[in-house]
Amino acid sequence: MKKSLAALTAFALGLGLPAGASAADYSIGVSNTVQGNGWREQMICAIKAQALSSGMVAELNIAHRNTDAAGQLEDIRNLIQAGVDAIIINPSNPDGLNAAIQEATDAGIVVVAVDQGVSAPSAYVLSNNQEEYAYLGAKWLFEQLGDGGQVVYMRGAAGASADSDRHDGFHRALAEHPGVEIVHEVFTGWQQDQGKQQILDFIATGIPFDGVWTSGIDNVIVDAFLESDTPLVPIVGADNAGFVGMLSSVDGLVGAAVTNPGSVGGAGVTLALNILGGEMPGEQTVLVDPALWENQSEAGMATLAAAENPNLDPEWPVSVSIPGWTDYTMEQIIACKGPGE
Repeated sequence: MKKSLAALTAFALGLGLPAGASAADYSIGVSNTVQGNGWREQMICAIKAQALSSGMVAELNIAHRNTDAAGQLEDIRNLIQAGVDAIIINPSNPDGLNAAIQEATDAGIVVVAVDQGVSAPSAYVLSNNQEEYAYLGAKWLFEQLGDGGQVVYMRGAAGASADSDRHDGFHRALAEHPGVEIVHEVFTGWQQDQGKQQILDFIATGIPFDGVWTSGIDNVIVDAFLESDTPLVPIVGADNAGFVGMLSSVDGLVGAAVTNPGSVGGAGVTLALNILGGEMPGEQTVLVDPALWENQSEAGMATLAAAENPNLDPEWPVSVSIPGWTDYTMEQIIACKGPGE
């Protein structure tokens, strides 16, 4: 069962300390499998900031590296051995971690998957609605092309559930616009340098295309067009600070950003602490619904202008908090310091 985030905000921060919790009681483990990606770095900083702000976390044990499902299984088992009270994971695979998740549950450890779902029945999931993320952006892009044209489809990481969900959303929009053709499909691995080189390589082929949909690798795609002196086409990305700024400042850029807050990591801390305190959510899966910000209307431009934040890393989403679920300050998430740091 899934429920929107708005329906469960009363369950979160407004309840204060969970029953039975005292200050700095808990140890929380974190398992993340992608480094060098601004979204994931913001997620880690949100986890640190919310753990510090909560006053209920004595220690964070963070496994943060580039690895696959086998490596993540090892990391989760190491966290179990470390005796943490809860583990927050951004899963590399929806099914491949089930054995370790069950081992954690059997040891009395709360497991919360953020950003992407897992199929393990004992895990809680607090995720951005990835299918809707892709659908909103793709639908907008296809409409800009007049329901026809050729699109470069730049995906995330193969096998990741967020990528699979986004693939479903993208193709849902594609089915509504049968005149659109995918001229090139590639996995970026959610790596900025890799995505930039991939679009430069495709531009160099000379094959014509009319638009680009990206799975959150966006400002560097605009950079590639500008640096190669290639005429801009409509581009869809995420609400990363660099891309949001470009949508307001780059002449001739037609584009849209779809919100995908990395602060869902901080929300995962709140959910884990509430569960540890005996406050169980009504549903196993909670989804954060996205919004689309485009630069082709006055209202859209006003939204983009209000969201701009030059103090953030260009690869960080501008949505640095989730009302009702995170209560750290802007300074705390930028400082990226957890308990004891």
